[in-house]
Amino acid sequence: MTKDMTTGSPVKLILFFSIPLLIGNIFQQFYSMVDTIIVGRFLGVKALAAVGSTGSMSFLILGFVLGLCSGFSVLISQKFGANDDEGLREAVASSIILSVIMAIIITIISIFTAKPLLNLMNTPNDIINDSYSYIVVIYAGTTAAFFYNMISSILRALGDSKTPLYFLIVSSILNIILDLVFIINFKMGVAGAAYATVIAQGVAGLLCLIYTSKKFSMLKLEKKHFIAGTKHFVNHLKIGIPMALQFSITALGVIILQAAINAFGSNVVAAHTAASKVEQLVMQPSITFGVTMATYCAQNLGAGNIERIKEGVKKCTMINIVIGLISGSILILFGEFFIKMFVSNADKSVIDTAKLYLTTVSIFFIPLSLIFVYRNTLQGMGYTFVPMMAGVYELLARTVVAFTLPAFIGYLGICIASPVAWFSASIPLAFDYRRKINILLNDKTFAECYSIDATE
Repeated sequence: MTKDMTTGSPVKLILFFSIPLLIGNIFQQFYSMVDTIIVGRFLGVKALAAVGSTGSMSFLILGFVLGLCSGFSVLISQKFGANDDEGLREAVASSIILSVIMAIIITIISIFTAKPLLNLMNTPNDIINDSYSYIVVIYAGTTAAFFYNMISSILRALGDSKTPLYFLIVSSILNIILDLVFIINFKMGVAGAAYATVIAQGVAGLLCLIYTSKKFSMLKLEKKHFIAGTKHFVNHLKIGIPMALQFSITALGVIILQAAINAFGSNVVAAHTAASKVEQLVMQPSITFGVTMATYCAQNLGAGNIERIKEGVKKCTMINIVIGLISGSILILFGEFFIKMFVSNADKSVIDTAKLYLTTVSIFFIPLSLIFVYRNTLQGMGYTFVPMMAGVYELLARTVVAFTLPAFIGYLGICIASPVAWFSASIPLAFDYRRKINILLNDKTFAECYSIDATE
């Protein structure tokens, strides 16, 4: 069930590992879109705006969770690449302990800060109550998100991208069914969509755990692994915390952008929500190849195959550039069609506003595609500082543009904020990757003396 990515054709390995991930990501986006479509069509534009206004808040917390889980999996992947089975089990055990602790802390903090953050973001008065009803349920279900992402990150670290996919498909179907039941039959409003998401993700995590415990012998843990695994806490946190902060810093920039969008009123919020969902969907191939590179680079670093890392990154960069061009073209040609899936009988201004956003950002998908490759590559090799700082550059660029240009060119200034942020992040990431890979290639003793400390 595992996949060793240290031998064989890099392109084939990257492609075959990415395909299940891509299907899973599309399903994840699909049921997220279905949430939005059902809310928009059955509850109206204001309800759609309410859910959309919390997207950045959800990303702030769930992105932190995803970053932590991905960071914890780096050490696991490196141990797997080095054929250190006992070290692998200890790394898994320690990641489980840390995940439980962090899930409790994050859930408590997020619930108590939800309402103040909505007020701080200038959420329009006509949607703020629905926004709170939705996001507080999502925050209360943080443990479910931790549960699924922790197990799936561990499996991907071992080269298995298929098992998480199977249960994500089940989760997606369940989420859609629960959406319809809770919103249409039980009349639960926007909170029903949130409950559907949390329950579906919890079920996916539970099924994934049951299957994994039966099928993956190398993941059968004993008490000794949990005791010995505590020595890995520091290494896990050295990688996991910066990766989590990188996600949250990016999310903070999106929150600030959302605050600027909220000033335009609930119709513009609804338009931006629909456009953002479409953008996220077409960018899934680029995101997927980026995630693949984290596992690919971590395993090959564990095996000391630095030339192989360089070759894989070069090929993946070319693939992602092509994907960026195709994705941008799709949005320019078919953007309006996708937007109309979310809103029925909407004011023409809502559709035109969404189209303006999609047309603007689609031109700049290449630097965004490069971010996914270089950020995940550096993180997979254990280098987390520059990827985290790239998130800071994104935050600063997005904030400056969002609160200056709209005064002169209106909503178009909001549309330009993200492309400027992408350029601000992609340039330092590309330069840092080139510097780090050259250092490793020139280290003649690296393959013989590799340890996790080499990546610090």
